[in-house]
Amino acid sequence: MNFTSPFSLALAAIVGLSLFGVPVGQAMIGGSVLYLYLKGMDMGAAAEQLLNGTYNSFLLLAIPLFILAATFMSSGTVLDRLLRFCNAIVGRFPGGLAQVNVLQSIVFASMSGSALADAAGSGKLMQSMMTRGGKYPPAFAAALSAVSSVIGPVLPPSIPLVLYALVSGTSIGYLFIAGVVPGLLLGAVQMALIYFQAKRRGFPIEEKVPLADMPRITREAFPALMLPVILLGCLYTGITTPTEAAGLAAAYALFISVVLYRSLGWRDIYDSLMTSARLSISIGMLIAGALVFNFVITAENIPASVSGMLKGIDMSPLGFLLVVNLILLLLGCFLEGSTIILVILPVLLPTATALGVDPVHFGVMAVLNIMIGLVTPPYGLLLFMMSKIADVSLSELVREVMPYLLVMIGALAAVTLLPDVVLYLPRLAGYAG
Repeated sequence: MNFTSPFSLALAAIVGLSLFGVPVGQAMIGGSVLYLYLKGMDMGAAAEQLLNGTYNSFLLLAIPLFILAATFMSSGTVLDRLLRFCNAIVGRFPGGLAQVNVLQSIVFASMSGSALADAAGSGKLMQSMMTRGGKYPPAFAAALSAVSSVIGPVLPPSIPLVLYALVSGTSIGYLFIAGVVPGLLLGAVQMALIYFQAKRRGFPIEEKVPLADMPRITREAFPALMLPVILLGCLYTGITTPTEAAGLAAAYALFISVVLYRSLGWRDIYDSLMTSARLSISIGMLIAGALVFNFVITAENIPASVSGMLKGIDMSPLGFLLVVNLILLLLGCFLEGSTIILVILPVLLPTATALGVDPVHFGVMAVLNIMIGLVTPPYGLLLFMMSKIADVSLSELVREVMPYLLVMIGALAAVTLLPDVVLYLPRLAGYAG
């Protein structure tokens, strides 16, 4: 590799700007502009790629709308009602509150689609509840909040899967339904491990909720629980496009929060809009930077070079998927998930297509892998976030995370080796892959 080539210098600029604290999206735009300058190309190509990529994709509108729906659902009393429902279902089992922590991540998947947002919101609340009264060690509670937060972005509506649909052209509807079984599998292996740890370490069982209270608790949580059902129903019956479904989800979340639960006032709505705008802008800048940098990658013919190199090794589809898993797990230790999806996966997709790997299977496997990377030492972002939130040392947190990391990698292996785990539900919905 020529370290003085325009591409190498552009990469160095991106890394250098990022180390100096420049957001990754802006750093990628800066490095790409440097590349265009050094190559003597039209500098306006950066703006052209940015505008064409953003204005020609209506799917991008789904991201701020899903974020808005999540913000409305996270405000007011919706969170409390859903937590009571989760506690009524699994609180009576060994490690009751720990089981609730995992179940709430599954239930709250429709409220965020972002692992970092789940950890900072409901994950932080659960960590506080678990350590109250010395029920659970702080490091264990923080580790569980981190690992359970990776479940939500695999289940619909998933912002990472929306981003993958953007770069791959795959149906977002089939991707959403394909994420259901892997997401539930991830939750199941975590809850099974909690059961055995609770028996061994003597974790408490929560007080059983009287059977007579179950109808009331379910009735209170039912409108919020219906959001993913309505969302998926509209997508798979063809009533709405993915972007229209996201708008419907935001409108429904606002309706139940204001009209049914009466938990949002005008000030809360304003705050929700501002929070959603800030999150959308940060993701939008990252997408913009990736679109420009992907133009540079294409100009350098990197996807074709990588594809040719891997073909030269005479690699089987399964061997390719195993190599991809290894690469993504390593990158997930250092890079933010959206960056990997927008920059790295487009390089690997041509090879996957050439080898006959199903794009829906590949996308769900990659997103699951990237989410696991968020809790993989030494630099998993969720580890640093929960270490700060819970005020526990990183070494203690890593020690508690390791058993969960092993069972999640086991779930990833099942998803990789058994494509039907991913493709069964999409095929029932009419997917021909």
